[in-house]
Amino acid sequence: MVRLATMNLTLRGLPNVRILKRNVLTSTLDPQARNELGLPAGGYDVVLANPPFSGRLDKDRIVDDVRVGTTSATEILFLKYMLESLKSGGRCGVVVPEGVLFGSTGAHRELRRQLLENNTVEAVLSLPGGVFQPYSGVKTSVLLFRKGGRTERVLFLHADADGYKLDANHDQPVEEDDLPGLVEAFRNRESLWPRWTARDPAAVWPEKWWFADGAVIRANDYNLSASRHRPMSQARVEHRNPREILDELAAIEAEIVQEVEALRLVLAGGAEEGES
Repeated sequence: MVRLATMNLTLRGLPNVRILKRNVLTSTLDPQARNELGLPAGGYDVVLANPPFSGRLDKDRIVDDVRVGTTSATEILFLKYMLESLKSGGRCGVVVPEGVLFGSTGAHRELRRQLLENNTVEAVLSLPGGVFQPYSGVKTSVLLFRKGGRTERVLFLHADADGYKLDANHDQPVEEDDLPGLVEAFRNRESLWPRWTARDPAAVWPEKWWFADGAVIRANDYNLSASRHRPMSQARVEHRNPREILDELAAIEAEIVQEVEALRLVLAGGAEEGES
């Protein structure tokens, strides 16, 4: 992975980036080691990441800095690591599987609680299913937050198209591309807020962006799924895309399978100890 990352960065004109070969979920660096490696003592200004999904670790190996409840799910542990790696006011943009945004386990809820209560979640960008094909069909979103503060409102952005045909190959360009407009909406989010507050709640909302108040998110179990807070019209019911619902169901099913496998490992370990 170090060689692949080095090649990837070099091809993109970043040959002098330092890459450390270590598992951040199972090892820590003391202040002296960080100083010797030239790492910032107070944390990073910016973290950009697409961490591994659906991984599992031996709970005894997980370092205390990244623990969230009793979970061993890497997507939660990596997000916690990024949160702890930022300096005050630092920004993070990370790709996460949908389950992180609405999962019902104690670890999912606790991580979202920390994000909203102790940090500023600025936006959630919902990506179309299949955007990472041919490598993965997992439904994902981009979570954008800033270290510190308290979340008062969140901008939700919904992309139906990313400029490529959403098939198994995902390499054929198409005209439909929501991303440039959504990037512009994120940059202008402060000026969009008055328009949102002045809207007619009974009218159809025509945009692919909307806001949710922090109090509403907290009342909904800290759910950060874009579809959960999408505005509904009282004048005309808009049914969600069945594919979007199936994507969410698939994410929930994958989460259940992971938890079942984790229980199998625990039971298997207990059986071996009993036999010995």
